[in-house]
Amino acid sequence: MERLQREIDRNWQRWVLVAWAAITAWYMYDRWGQIRWWSLGDTDDNMRLMQVRAWMAGQDWYDLRQYRMNPPVGFDIHWSRIVDLPIAGLILFFRLFTTPAWAERLACGLAPLIPLSITMTALAVTLRRLIGVLTWPLGLGLLLCAHATLLMYMPMRIDHHGWQLAMLAVTVAGLCDPAARRGGALVGLASAVSLAIGLEMLPYAAMAGAILTLRWVWDRAEADRLAVYALTLGGGSAAGFAAFASNANYAMRCDALTPVWLSVTVAAGALLFVLARINPASRGARLGLAVVAGAVIAGGFASLFPQCLTRPEQVSPELQRNWLNNVREAKPIYKHPLRVALPMAIMPVIGMIGAIGAAWRRRTIGWTAVALFTTFACLMLLWQARAAPAAQMLAIPGIAALLWMILPWLTRLRSPLLRVPAIVLAVLVPTGIAASWIVTYLPATQPSAYANRVNRATGQCVRTSVLTGVNAYPRATVFTFVDLGPRLIVTTHHDAIAGPYHRNGDAILDVQHAFQGSEAQARAIMKRHGATLLLICPDMAESTNYRARAPGGFYDRMARGWTPNWLTPLPLPKGSPLRLYRIS
Repeated sequence: MERLQREIDRNWQRWVLVAWAAITAWYMYDRWGQIRWWSLGDTDDNMRLMQVRAWMAGQDWYDLRQYRMNPPVGFDIHWSRIVDLPIAGLILFFRLFTTPAWAERLACGLAPLIPLSITMTALAVTLRRLIGVLTWPLGLGLLLCAHATLLMYMPMRIDHHGWQLAMLAVTVAGLCDPAARRGGALVGLASAVSLAIGLEMLPYAAMAGAILTLRWVWDRAEADRLAVYALTLGGGSAAGFAAFASNANYAMRCDALTPVWLSVTVAAGALLFVLARINPASRGARLGLAVVAGAVIAGGFASLFPQCLTRPEQVSPELQRNWLNNVREAKPIYKHPLRVALPMAIMPVIGMIGAIGAAWRRRTIGWTAVALFTTFACLMLLWQARAAPAAQMLAIPGIAALLWMILPWLTRLRSPLLRVPAIVLAVLVPTGIAASWIVTYLPATQPSAYANRVNRATGQCVRTSVLTGVNAYPRATVFTFVDLGPRLIVTTHHDAIAGPYHRNGDAILDVQHAFQGSEAQARAIMKRHGATLLLICPDMAESTNYRARAPGGFYDRMARGWTPNWLTPLPLPKGSPLRLYRIS
């Protein structure tokens, strides 16, 4: 036993990588069907692949306009090319051994698992520092129970969320790093990289900066940590903007690392660096300086960029009402069904309790920082359910602390009839596994027959084998649902009109107006976009909105079997759930 403990302690980096390799091999095997059939289930994953394809085909590094959506002008994507790099690199590597199509499949399968190695390493570092050098295997086991977090690393989940979670894990490791300068650098660089990828983790980056500032207010010796953080945040953001910001992101937009947010990070870095250099001896003076710096940043932002005081997407009221406000992941967790909300929230809540308890018992700055961060993540769930992956990951240190304290006591129970069930419950309850099992058997939490039909149709219509049937017809601009657009341009040679991206707002509204309006209005919009084919999928989730909002409208009439004389039905393979029409 002592030899095993020494091995786990001394060579932990090697064993973390071994664990990562084993997990990677398992998920590549387990998800081989999705890899084989090119099952990029999320619209963002499909659009990410199109972004990589366009760049590898010669599109300029700083041109992120997607020209196969809303042709011929296309529309801008607010992402950066940071996440494109590993995908493109893997495609080039696999092309040495296989066909271009299979190279893409393998790259999309493996790429999401690369940031998982960073997350696992950062979590191991955090647990070694906070609890004990032998606790990191427990943390990795808990990570495998964090369902919402792991989904961001699954094969074919090639969008940027896994990388942002990895940077968040590095941020936590930096917050509890006893080496002040190294810890400050980790937090600053991780925040800068995350912001250069996208703004989804902006609240967490701001919270990390606030925690480091409060550490300095409390303890003057934290000045070096704050100074290095300030330099790496400002410098890293500037470097990320110069290297990765698209041409379109030089505008004063609020949805990406544009000059708006670059100004904020650079100004915040400069002010915090000055505060750390001044470093007054009085705690009250440090608090006053921090408050003044925060007021300057907030006041300057409000006066210089008032357009960003509302939603960063800056969409029209109509689009916000009819689309953005209805995105499920953007709704608070309490607005989701119990079968979804309960398993999602168990780990964050128990992790918060564990982190607060550990901070109270140990009275260390590292645990206090983690407790603040975990509590903040739980509050984020009350804003948007999309915070669940980050909240579950941030809960791991707190849950590990609870288990590390409880399990030795449980193992000392004399009766196996008590000991074994108690240990099992101690693992199943905090991880949410028990809650997931329970809600599946509650009648009130079961989806209705209608919901099952919609879910089945939505899944069927995006299948590669289904959509490739449309390739039997010459390349055209296809008028179809917003959520079907990205998948269509990935799997076929056709172009689409819209995708679910706020910078594509005018095209989204055109699709909505066409399907919800009159026959004459629908035909005029399709003609204006140069569409020569119409593709619909009955019972697909998006289509149900059109029928509910506009009974008797263009799509509702088509769904009930009516076809106008300017649409000619075109044959598709037998059993296809799609309906294809030629527009005349």
